[in-house]
Amino acid sequence: MIKNRREPFSIHWACASFAGLALLAGCASNPSATQKTTGWIGDEVADSYVFGYPLVLMGVACDAALGTGPGQAPINTLRHAQALPPIGASNPSQPSLDTLDSTGWLDVGSEPVIIALPDSHGRYVDARVLDMWTNVVWSTSSQFATNARGIKAQSIAFVGPGWQGELPKGVKRVDVPTRNAWVSVRIQSNGARDLAAVRKLQRAIRVAPLSVYAADASGASMTPPRGNAADIAIGTSSGNGTSGTPAAQVAALDATGFFTRLADALPDNPPTPADPHALKFLADLGVTPGEPVKLPSTPDAIAAGLAEGHDRVVTPPSNLLSANGWSWFGEGVGNYGPDYSLRAYAASAQLGIGTKDDEVRAVVSQDSDGHALHGANRYVIHFASNQLPPVRGFWSITAYTKDGALSESAPARLAVSDRNGARRNRDGSLDVIVSSTRVKNGNWLPAPRADLQLVLRLYAPKPQATDGSWQPPAVVRQ
Repeated sequence: MIKNRREPFSIHWACASFAGLALLAGCASNPSATQKTTGWIGDEVADSYVFGYPLVLMGVACDAALGTGPGQAPINTLRHAQALPPIGASNPSQPSLDTLDSTGWLDVGSEPVIIALPDSHGRYVDARVLDMWTNVVWSTSSQFATNARGIKAQSIAFVGPGWQGELPKGVKRVDVPTRNAWVSVRIQSNGARDLAAVRKLQRAIRVAPLSVYAADASGASMTPPRGNAADIAIGTSSGNGTSGTPAAQVAALDATGFFTRLADALPDNPPTPADPHALKFLADLGVTPGEPVKLPSTPDAIAAGLAEGHDRVVTPPSNLLSANGWSWFGEGVGNYGPDYSLRAYAASAQLGIGTKDDEVRAVVSQDSDGHALHGANRYVIHFASNQLPPVRGFWSITAYTKDGALSESAPARLAVSDRNGARRNRDGSLDVIVSSTRVKNGNWLPAPRADLQLVLRLYAPKPQATDGSWQPPAVVRQ
């Protein structure tokens, strides 16, 4: 595994440079010469796949979400979830039961786009904007010094590369390095009876290009399209004629299809930070921004590199935090720099994830003995009084099927959370009981009657959640 691929880039490029000299020296007569002179191609295909994966994935997700069909919305428009996620396999992977989400795609190429957020009156709101390389360019987490007690009314202008001009008074400027960006506003929901209050806040959110915003002196909210929660998440498919999640669509692309999408996206979405090594690798492979792709005529080497790239994207990097069977992102997430392995894996596993200050999402699928979790068993997660999830906002635990869906067989659809009356023991500790069979006393988390996974969410986590000084407790089978 690699972390930032800097050294391998240089090595592979040297191999490519000397390949012609090897041929002139007569190495072609050696049975392994072909492999030696084409091996660099496979290496660079794999490196370039990992490098470009987030941009291609975001592009596919954007294409799926834009439009007027079911689950879609026009550019520079938010689509609001109106209800909690439905039960069943049609869910986006690991849907949250804690918030109603509003998402959309921005085009800041010709002028800034302004997002106006209302005062949430103490209700937790997690808003973030990601560039097309999945770096977080802005989020509300910086407004939560010690406690996440909601946000104040504010207007933010997201400004594309090279724009010069004046913004309305009181509007904060945030520069976006790519033409397009993805915005998510998640508002805390306290169950079905609370939805009306959440929808009122959703209707008060305004998204508009600068010219529209400035011309509308009244500042009236634009009417958003509505949809159910299964249509909203960044990782879902929509009614644009494609099938499967964006991740599945990208995985199905051959090398030409993948690198064509990458070449088409690069002119408007240059890499951040600028990386001449990565761009040189792409040029070696015949991939030039905005130009037709001309891959080398070495199908075996290209296929081998593509397969390695697939494997590396879904392989947890060494800097992923893990303890007691749980795994979660720590430092570096959301602002990746040259850590392309972490960036690609994060996009594959949790597309749209924020920074370490926005949210932690820890996942576990095995018990303390290393056996797969199954709803037919009963488990206990014991939080010592000094080891409760460290948050400025709140935390919750939800059970899903092994595929990340809310199970139809679960007897109730709920999460155990510190905001819904989770009861502590006399010594201040807290036990969560996971089972498909109802538990009368205690903090019962309903589970599917099948293999399952648990997700522990920490909203506005404290630093110890991501610096390695805190870890989730083991899931112990009783």
